[in-house]
Parts: sequence; C-alpha cells; structure tokens
Amino acid sequence: MNISSDFFEIFSLSLGWEVDIDQLDIRFRKLQREFHPDRYASKSEVEKRLAVQTAATINQAYETLKDPLARAQYLLELQGCDAGQESHVTSDGQFLMDQMLLREALSEVRASAEPLDVLASLSIEAQQKSMDLQRQFAQQYQASAYNDAFDTVAKMQFATKFVNDIAQLEAELEDF
Repeated sequence: MNISSDFFEIFSLSLGWEVDIDQLDIRFRKLQREFHPDRYASKSEVEKRLAVQTAATINQAYETLKDPLARAQYLLELQGCDAGQESHVTSDGQFLMDQMLLREALSEVRASAEPLDVLASLSIEAQQKSMDLQRQFAQQYQASAYNDAFDTVAKMQFATKFVNDIAQLEAELEDF
C-alpha cells in the first residue's frame, strides 16, 4: 500500500499543466476502489490507518489536479514557489482595475431589468478571462518563467473567486 506523494505519479500522469481529465477520473475511480478503507475492515489497525491515509492522499491529489487553480499552485510548489498564498496580489494595475469594474457590474446585477441575462453575459466574460489566464499560466510554466507564472496564479485566484461569486448569485436569483 505504498503510494507516492507526487500527485502526478499517483495517477500515472506526466508532470505538467496539461492533464487528461478523463484519464484522471478513470484512474481515480480505480484507486478509490483499490484503497477504499472498507476493503481493509478485517485487516490490522495499522493497515486500516494506512488505508485511510492513502485514500485521503488520493482524494487530495485528485482534487488538486482536477482544479486548474489548485493544479497551477501545486506545479509552482513543486518548483519551490508557495503559490497558495492568498496574500499575494498582482501588481498589474490594469488587471486590478478590470477586476474592480467586473465587481461593480456584479453588484449591479440585481437592480437590472433582466438580471439573469446580465449575469449570463458576465459569466461568459468571466469564463473567457479565466481560460485566458490558464493559457497564460501554461505558456509561462512551459517556459520556466515561474515568477510570471506566480503572478498569473494570483490573477487566477481573482478570476476563480469571481466565477464562483457569479455562480452563487445565479443560484440565489434562480431561487426567487
């Protein structure tokens, strides 16, 4: 029951930004079945504990590699950068100004005549910006421009939060 601490190795994936999500899902389900703690119910306490720890590692690795922001942070951590810091903010003034404008637009959605239409438009824009940042990160990471990639991860944090906030407001508006 020896499992690697390298998330890519756990799922037999090549180290890098590009992840075949279908392959990740298939391998995850296989490992879940193989290391599910219930399969170790009749084993020793040590084996049970190891099964729980292994299952937790598999779950953490899966969630990390599946999520673009978490994957980017993890890739930078492997390069010695602590990219999970919420305190790091980009110094890109134009990006920050764009974020303020998007936030302002989001705050005005409820007051609009067709809030769901406005929200759908904002959602499309936010998803596109998020994808652009992911492409930018991939290029920077591939070029070993880790400082630039670190700054892009900070932008990805903004974009991810904004996309999540849109989804939350959409759910609230649909409940009415």
